[in-house]
Amino acid sequence: MALRSPLYTVQQKLGAQFTEFAGFEMPVQYSSIREEHMAVRRHVGLFDVSHMSNIWISGKDAESLISMTTVEDATKIPDQKSQYTVILREDGTIIDDTIFMHLDDRYMMIPNAGMNTIVATWLQEQAKKHKYQVKIEDVSRNYAILAIQGPKARQTLQKLTDVSLDTLKPFDCQYADVDKVSCILSYTGYTGEAGFELQISPVKKAEKVFKTILSSGDEFGIKPVGLGARDTLRLEKCFMLAGNEFAGGRTPLEATLGWTIKWDHEFIGKESLLKQKEKNDFPRMTCLRCTEKGIPRHGCDIYKDGRKVGIVTSGTLSPCLNTGIAMGYVAKEFREPGTTLDIIVRDKPIHAVVVKPPFVPKDWAEHT
Repeated sequence: MALRSPLYTVQQKLGAQFTEFAGFEMPVQYSSIREEHMAVRRHVGLFDVSHMSNIWISGKDAESLISMTTVEDATKIPDQKSQYTVILREDGTIIDDTIFMHLDDRYMMIPNAGMNTIVATWLQEQAKKHKYQVKIEDVSRNYAILAIQGPKARQTLQKLTDVSLDTLKPFDCQYADVDKVSCILSYTGYTGEAGFELQISPVKKAEKVFKTILSSGDEFGIKPVGLGARDTLRLEKCFMLAGNEFAGGRTPLEATLGWTIKWDHEFIGKESLLKQKEKNDFPRMTCLRCTEKGIPRHGCDIYKDGRKVGIVTSGTLSPCLNTGIAMGYVAKEFREPGTTLDIIVRDKPIHAVVVKPPFVPKDWAEHT
């Protein structure tokens, strides 16, 4: 039986339609994907992302363990700051992408939904191998996670906390009271819009906060948002989805996440990545915008002049652009912006052009 969010009952009352995702029964939409998508781009939306995982890492060598198992040098991440990174295998392929938060003398790592056991086990194995003195606690089901995203997210949340949200910078994180409930508050998100995420424990307090945020954002047109719009929002900004973009063992170089790699420290997979970087003959993540009617989907082949040159990892109809968009791995020689390719959708070639990310620019709503 699929797991459920602690907010399942209140979501039912709001009319949510549910879907199974990574072992969880989560809302896919409340009204329509397009309406919820536009609420986030133009106003504010409230997401329940309690299916994500939570792992506390503490102890004398917590910093060393994170630096060894991710491409980030954790010694460079100050207290009350979070960081996006990837966890690698020895061959340089991605186990998971994650954000970790530095809070006092410990770290909260947030793996993707359903990845908590895999990541926690990997961390335990590496801690033992390197004789690190650490404590690793999988507390995934002890936290509910809410995300408030959109141009009006700050105004919505500011009414519920004494923290001056105007002073926070992207990826700041801290302990805070929101609606008189103790939370971890971070300036992060997955939509490309300004916004905040709240980690709430115990989970029984999450429903109260969820309802109060909806009331607070009512004057701004807030909507509860499901996984459907979460996917179209992240895809318009070319953000990776672990189960799609990293499936089959991709490296951060292939996924165009080379910017996350801090090469001046030792980490698992570094040697393999250096060899791949030197050889420089691998396919890379590429953004494609359709130039005719059609909606690309995960698994569609990408062709150039009758030759298969890539495969789509994520595709959708962009609510903002009203055209098909896709991300996929494409052979190196066909990735130049402006290159025309064909995406095979239901056995029919759909013309598309390679574009620079993101599909939808920052502050899109201000100019439309």
